[in-house]
Amino acid sequence: MEELTCCEGTVHSVIFQNAENGYTVLRLLTEEGEVITVVGCIPCVAPGERLTVSGEWETHPQHGEQLRALELERALPEDEEEIFSYLSSGVCKGVGPAIARRIVDRFGVETLDILEQEPERLQTIKGITAKKAQEIAAGFRQHMGLRRLMAFLARYQLPPVLAMQLRQQYGDAALEMVRGNPYLLSSDACGVEFSITDEIAMSMGIAADSGERLRAAVTFELSHNENNGHVFLPRNKLVAATCQLLDCPPELVEQALDDLVERRAVVQEQVANVEACYLRRLWEAEVSACVRLNHLLAMEADESRQAERTVAEIEREQGITYAPQQRQAVQAAAREGVLILTGGPGTGKTTTVRGIVALFQKMGLDIVLAAPTGRAAKRMSELTGMEAQTIHRLLGMSWSESARQVTFTKSEKEPLEADAVIVDEMSMVDLALFSALLRALRPGTRLVLVGDADQLPSVGAGNVFSDLIRSGRVETVFLREVFRQAEQSAIIRNAHAVNIGEAPSLTNNQGDFFFLCRRDAERTVSTVVELCRTRLPEKMGIPADQIQVLTPTRKGASGTIHLNRCLQEALNPPKPDKREIMWGERLFREGDRIMQTRNDYDVVWEKADGAIGTGMFNGDVGKIVQIDPSGEWLAVDFDGRGALYGVEMLNEVELAYAMTVHKAQGSEYRAVVMAAMPAAQSLMARGVLYTALTRARELLIVVGDDAAIRTMAANDRQQRRYSGLRWRLAHSGE
Repeated sequence: MEELTCCEGTVHSVIFQNAENGYTVLRLLTEEGEVITVVGCIPCVAPGERLTVSGEWETHPQHGEQLRALELERALPEDEEEIFSYLSSGVCKGVGPAIARRIVDRFGVETLDILEQEPERLQTIKGITAKKAQEIAAGFRQHMGLRRLMAFLARYQLPPVLAMQLRQQYGDAALEMVRGNPYLLSSDACGVEFSITDEIAMSMGIAADSGERLRAAVTFELSHNENNGHVFLPRNKLVAATCQLLDCPPELVEQALDDLVERRAVVQEQVANVEACYLRRLWEAEVSACVRLNHLLAMEADESRQAERTVAEIEREQGITYAPQQRQAVQAAAREGVLILTGGPGTGKTTTVRGIVALFQKMGLDIVLAAPTGRAAKRMSELTGMEAQTIHRLLGMSWSESARQVTFTKSEKEPLEADAVIVDEMSMVDLALFSALLRALRPGTRLVLVGDADQLPSVGAGNVFSDLIRSGRVETVFLREVFRQAEQSAIIRNAHAVNIGEAPSLTNNQGDFFFLCRRDAERTVSTVVELCRTRLPEKMGIPADQIQVLTPTRKGASGTIHLNRCLQEALNPPKPDKREIMWGERLFREGDRIMQTRNDYDVVWEKADGAIGTGMFNGDVGKIVQIDPSGEWLAVDFDGRGALYGVEMLNEVELAYAMTVHKAQGSEYRAVVMAAMPAAQSLMARGVLYTALTRARELLIVVGDDAAIRTMAANDRQQRRYSGLRWRLAHSGE
């Protein structure tokens, strides 16, 4: 990393400030008398304030050179004119230039001390009542509270933006809360590494064997492993991991864990032969899902006497003849309260779902279609001719600031007005979302779950689709027959080969599947770029915006980070009329394809028809249509949903010319180019290769090392996920 530039000076003026997240553009009058532009998270800054800024110089396309603040020291103004500028800027509610002048003229350099410690003296100034004095003092103390919180964090080299997050969560008590329990910094809302938080806590005098430290470490391990897909951890593994984290004896961790169980923050329960330890919310989600699913399974929905005749009518109307397994699935939908339909590519899932929809329509049922992602919902709409929504939107998702968690409008108190719900791409649905969906179903609602059980599991905790199938409690129809038309597709043949552990055929390039052998990462990348820029658009008539590059990994020469830089340069090169903006080391340009990398429940979007909603989710892909000339915001189109992104939100997005296979789950593309080079062992797995192959609709080109592809096909090792749903379902039916 380059050495940081350090500048000291007085804030001359504030050009832009976002009150929500503290992102600021200001002019700084340096000690040398030069005025420079400084940008970064500098909450509540005002003219007259003294700053010491350490950062990196960058060039803005419209505004020229500016210093991006990475480290910051702040000092309140000291002389009367600086104090007047500071107060009259609006940092203190109710104080404008006229009142600021009267206050400074009366109290001089002691003004700021008077405001905070002796506000009653303000009443001696004409026009300031006792009530007004208290309002001014309250506003100033709030302002100073945030400054002190920032100063506390700066002492430990933590970024200023963290102060805004803490303030949103804990209000004016944020500093007091963090001083009392610095481990709050490692909560989901703040996300500071536990090792950093632990170092801060120890420096503040918290003992190595304190219960507070031990309980925080146990909770951190459970949260950390939730991000790895685990719903619970076995007690012995949780204790061992926490001992390693803290370098402490197991008896101390055992006691801390027992304390958490007693406080009901952790739930411990025997699951099969394992002493399972859950975060309470995950235990509640799992138990609730099991109970509600059992209610649906107990429903007497048998309509099988009419089903055979109805299926025959549907076949005549749609001009098709169902294969035995497809007929079995449609008839089962009439008979069962809950049905699972699973199968690989080319096995007729779409035709079967259309049949189930037609069946439910003939039964007079109100049907709702849903999928976990916007792209999957859009594809479902196209294939069925009915509107499909994301599960989040269907449930009326919103973000609760007070609870710091997702909430849903639809629940048992306000259930969905539907007689039947069909969910596609179920392998992507995690435990929390599945539990929320079940809570929103009225008693007696039919539920059909559709997906490919061999695809990668959900990003969130749980292995819901697989657990439901393996529990033996839910009627499951496996579509195994690959239809003749689909069998002509080399993509589908190779996907099924991979699924049984065979390497795809790489020798006979034919039809819709091609392999280009490149055993060098640099040649792999240049070939991928050439395919996207020239060969596929010119030779195959496939525009670059209908091609998706996939790779198992983010890192390395063939990872998404490097591929995206190369593809951006090739597919969307700089032009004088294209605005661009730097965010850290990343460059964004008008026309770029970008992807949302984490759920943001506050983003407001609008469609062309005037429909308005909120929320962008991890994996949503859009295009930058405009960058504001001042560089403060971007207009992004996400499949017809237009949204404005403040520049400070660029940490939520990344370029999406190339994406990991995991991020492509639930999506289908006209053409896929896969970069297949050796990567981390956990990514060189059959599920990753199978999922990549099944993302392509018309054309798949694999570029890379044939040995790496064979390794992936042979490696059926799946990371075990600790989940109790299968066990609960299997035993609740006994």
